[in-house]
Amino acid sequence: MGLFDKVVNSASGAAGSRSTGNPLSKVAGQVASSITGGRQSISFTTLPTTQAAFAALPQAGMTSPYHTAAMYVVALNAYTSNKTEAIAMMNFLKGPQPLSPRDLSMLTDSMERDPGKGPLLARSYFSGSTPENDYTPSQPYTVVVSDNPYSFQNQGYAKLFVQCGGADSPRPITLRQAKEGKWFLWEQNMLLSGIKASASSNPWA
Repeated sequence: MGLFDKVVNSASGAAGSRSTGNPLSKVAGQVASSITGGRQSISFTTLPTTQAAFAALPQAGMTSPYHTAAMYVVALNAYTSNKTEAIAMMNFLKGPQPLSPRDLSMLTDSMERDPGKGPLLARSYFSGSTPENDYTPSQPYTVVVSDNPYSFQNQGYAKLFVQCGGADSPRPITLRQAKEGKWFLWEQNMLLSGIKASASSNPWA
Protein backbone atom coordinates (compact mmCIF):
# COMPACT_ATOMS: atom_id res chain seq x y z
CA MET A 1 0.00 0.00 0.00
CA GLY A 2 1.48 3.37 -1.06
CA LEU A 3 2.23 6.42 1.00
CA PHE A 4 -1.01 8.13 0.08
CA ASP A 5 -3.35 5.14 -0.10
CA LYS A 6 -4.41 5.43 3.52
CA VAL A 7 -5.20 9.13 3.64
CA VAL A 8 -8.75 10.12 4.46
CA ASN A 9 -10.92 12.98 3.51
CA SER A 10 -10.61 15.54 6.27
CA ALA A 11 -8.31 18.50 5.74
CA SER A 12 -7.47 21.87 7.17
CA GLY A 13 -5.37 24.65 5.71
CA ALA A 14 -2.91 27.06 7.16
CA ALA A 15 -1.31 29.57 4.82
CA GLY A 16 1.56 31.99 5.23
CA SER A 17 2.61 34.75 2.87
CA ARG A 18 3.63 38.34 2.85
CA SER A 19 1.23 41.22 2.31
CA THR A 20 1.88 43.05 -0.93
CA GLY A 21 -1.07 45.36 -0.50
CA ASN A 22 -2.99 43.17 -2.90
CA PRO A 23 -6.26 41.89 -1.40
CA LEU A 24 -5.69 38.62 -3.28
CA SER A 25 -2.86 37.90 -0.83
CA LYS A 26 -5.36 37.49 2.02
CA VAL A 27 -6.80 34.07 2.62
CA ALA A 28 -10.53 33.78 3.10
CA GLY A 29 -12.72 31.22 4.83
CA GLN A 30 -11.54 28.64 7.29
CA VAL A 31 -7.82 28.93 6.52
CA ALA A 32 -5.53 30.89 8.81
CA SER A 33 -3.10 33.21 7.04
CA SER A 34 0.01 35.13 7.89
CA ILE A 35 1.91 37.25 5.42
CA THR A 36 5.63 36.89 4.51
CA GLY A 37 7.80 37.20 1.41
CA GLY A 38 5.38 36.97 -1.56
CA ARG A 39 4.36 33.39 -0.86
CA GLN A 40 1.71 31.39 0.89
CA SER A 41 2.23 28.03 2.60
CA ILE A 42 -1.03 26.10 2.37
CA SER A 43 -1.26 22.99 4.53
CA PHE A 44 -3.46 19.88 4.53
CA THR A 45 -3.52 17.52 7.51
CA THR A 46 -4.64 14.63 5.31
CA LEU A 47 -5.32 14.20 1.60
CA PRO A 48 -8.71 13.35 0.05
CA THR A 49 -8.99 10.43 -2.35
CA THR A 50 -12.48 11.20 -3.70
CA GLN A 51 -13.89 14.20 -5.53
CA ALA A 52 -16.62 14.62 -2.90
CA ALA A 53 -14.07 14.87 -0.09
CA PHE A 54 -11.93 17.16 -2.25
CA ALA A 55 -14.86 19.52 -2.80
CA ALA A 56 -15.36 19.66 0.98
CA LEU A 57 -11.88 21.08 1.66
CA PRO A 58 -11.79 24.59 3.17
CA GLN A 59 -9.87 25.77 0.09
CA ALA A 60 -12.56 24.49 -2.30
CA GLY A 61 -14.32 27.86 -2.30
CA MET A 62 -11.47 28.94 -4.62
CA THR A 63 -11.71 32.57 -3.52
CA SER A 64 -7.91 32.70 -3.64
CA PRO A 65 -5.76 31.73 -6.65
CA TYR A 66 -3.15 30.41 -4.22
CA HIS A 67 -5.66 27.91 -2.88
CA THR A 68 -6.60 26.68 -6.34
CA ALA A 69 -2.94 26.16 -7.18
CA ALA A 70 -2.37 24.17 -3.98
CA MET A 71 -5.47 22.06 -4.58
CA TYR A 72 -4.10 21.00 -7.96
CA VAL A 73 -1.16 19.40 -6.15
CA VAL A 74 -3.62 17.51 -3.94
CA ALA A 75 -5.48 16.29 -7.05
CA LEU A 76 -2.22 15.26 -8.69
CA ASN A 77 -1.40 13.12 -5.67
CA ALA A 78 -4.83 11.49 -5.80
CA TYR A 79 -4.04 10.40 -9.37
CA THR A 80 -1.52 7.89 -8.03
CA SER A 81 -4.26 5.94 -6.23
CA ASN A 82 -7.48 6.71 -8.16
CA LYS A 83 -7.15 8.15 -11.64
CA THR A 84 -10.89 8.62 -12.18
CA GLU A 85 -11.43 10.53 -8.95
CA ALA A 86 -8.33 12.64 -9.56
CA ILE A 87 -9.54 13.73 -12.98
CA ALA A 88 -12.90 14.63 -11.41
CA MET A 89 -11.00 16.76 -8.88
CA MET A 90 -9.09 18.52 -11.64
CA ASN A 91 -12.26 19.20 -13.60
CA PHE A 92 -13.74 20.66 -10.40
CA LEU A 93 -10.78 23.06 -10.37
CA LYS A 94 -11.14 23.78 -14.09
CA GLY A 95 -14.74 24.93 -13.64
CA PRO A 96 -16.30 26.13 -16.91
CA GLN A 97 -13.50 24.59 -19.01
CA PRO A 98 -12.72 20.93 -18.19
CA LEU A 99 -9.42 19.25 -19.01
CA SER A 100 -8.82 19.19 -22.76
CA PRO A 101 -7.72 16.09 -24.69
CA ARG A 102 -4.22 17.60 -24.75
CA ASP A 103 -4.31 18.10 -20.97
CA LEU A 104 -5.39 14.50 -20.45
CA SER A 105 -2.72 13.20 -22.81
CA MET A 106 0.03 15.12 -21.00
CA LEU A 107 -1.29 13.99 -17.63
CA THR A 108 -1.32 10.34 -18.68
CA ASP A 109 2.13 10.57 -20.22
CA SER A 110 3.69 12.21 -17.16
CA MET A 111 2.00 10.06 -14.52
CA GLU A 112 1.81 6.67 -16.24
CA ARG A 113 4.65 6.39 -18.73
CA ASP A 114 6.93 5.31 -15.90
CA PRO A 115 4.67 4.12 -13.05
CA GLY A 116 7.46 4.47 -10.50
CA LYS A 117 7.98 8.15 -11.28
CA GLY A 118 4.37 9.35 -11.19
CA PRO A 119 4.00 9.27 -7.40
CA LEU A 120 7.42 10.93 -6.98
CA LEU A 121 6.42 13.78 -9.29
CA ALA A 122 3.18 14.32 -7.40
CA ARG A 123 4.90 14.28 -4.00
CA SER A 124 7.69 16.62 -5.13
CA TYR A 125 5.38 19.62 -4.69
CA PHE A 126 4.97 19.06 -0.96
CA SER A 127 7.43 20.74 1.40
CA GLY A 128 10.15 18.46 2.68
CA SER A 129 10.21 16.31 -0.48
CA THR A 130 13.69 16.06 -1.97
CA PRO A 131 15.57 13.61 -4.21
CA GLU A 132 17.68 12.64 -1.20
CA ASN A 133 14.68 11.36 0.81
CA ASP A 134 12.90 9.78 -2.18
CA TYR A 135 10.39 12.64 -2.18
CA THR A 136 8.94 11.93 1.23
CA PRO A 137 6.98 15.03 2.32
CA SER A 138 6.85 16.57 5.75
CA GLN A 139 3.52 16.64 7.55
CA PRO A 140 1.17 18.36 7.48
CA TYR A 141 1.28 18.22 3.68
CA THR A 142 2.26 21.77 2.70
CA VAL A 143 2.30 23.44 -0.72
CA VAL A 144 4.25 26.69 -1.09
CA VAL A 145 2.80 29.04 -3.72
CA SER A 146 4.50 32.33 -4.58
CA ASP A 147 3.93 35.33 -6.81
CA ASN A 148 6.14 37.93 -8.47
CA PRO A 149 5.66 41.55 -9.63
CA TYR A 150 4.06 40.34 -12.87
CA SER A 151 1.70 37.73 -11.45
CA PHE A 152 -1.41 39.92 -11.68
CA GLN A 153 -0.52 42.15 -14.62
CA ASN A 154 -3.28 40.67 -16.81
CA GLN A 155 -6.69 41.41 -15.37
CA GLY A 156 -8.58 38.27 -14.43
CA TYR A 157 -5.49 36.07 -14.51
CA ALA A 158 -2.90 35.10 -11.91
CA LYS A 159 0.41 33.49 -12.83
CA LEU A 160 1.77 31.92 -9.66
CA PHE A 161 4.65 29.56 -8.89
CA VAL A 162 4.63 26.27 -7.00
CA GLN A 163 7.73 25.17 -5.12
CA CYS A 164 9.09 21.81 -6.28
CA GLY A 165 11.69 19.74 -4.44
CA GLY A 166 12.75 18.12 -7.70
CA ALA A 167 13.39 21.31 -9.69
CA ASP A 168 15.82 24.20 -9.41
CA SER A 169 13.08 26.81 -9.33
CA PRO A 170 9.33 27.02 -8.61
CA ARG A 171 7.08 26.04 -11.50
CA PRO A 172 4.40 28.28 -13.04
CA ILE A 173 0.68 27.70 -12.87
CA THR A 174 -1.98 30.07 -14.21
CA LEU A 175 -5.40 30.67 -12.71
CA ARG A 176 -8.33 32.55 -14.24
CA GLN A 177 -11.02 34.40 -12.32
CA ALA A 178 -14.64 33.77 -13.33
CA LYS A 179 -17.29 36.46 -13.13
CA GLU A 180 -18.58 35.18 -9.78
CA GLY A 181 -15.11 35.71 -8.29
CA LYS A 182 -13.78 32.15 -8.09
CA TRP A 183 -10.28 31.37 -9.33
CA PHE A 184 -10.22 28.35 -11.64
CA LEU A 185 -7.33 26.34 -13.03
CA TRP A 186 -6.32 27.70 -16.44
CA GLU A 187 -2.85 26.34 -17.32
CA GLN A 188 -1.20 23.73 -15.16
CA ASN A 189 0.86 21.51 -17.45
CA MET A 190 4.26 22.92 -16.46
CA LEU A 191 3.80 21.06 -13.18
CA LEU A 192 3.92 17.82 -15.17
CA SER A 193 7.55 18.32 -16.22
CA GLY A 194 10.13 15.81 -15.12
CA ILE A 195 12.01 16.03 -11.82
CA LYS A 196 15.43 15.02 -10.57
CA ALA A 197 15.94 11.30 -9.96
CA SER A 198 15.40 10.12 -6.42
CA ALA A 199 18.43 8.88 -4.49
CA SER A 200 17.27 5.27 -4.51
CA SER A 201 16.87 5.23 -8.30
CA ASN A 202 19.88 7.36 -9.26
CA PRO A 203 22.94 5.19 -10.06
CA TRP A 204 25.19 8.26 -9.90
CA ALA A 205 24.03 9.56 -6.51
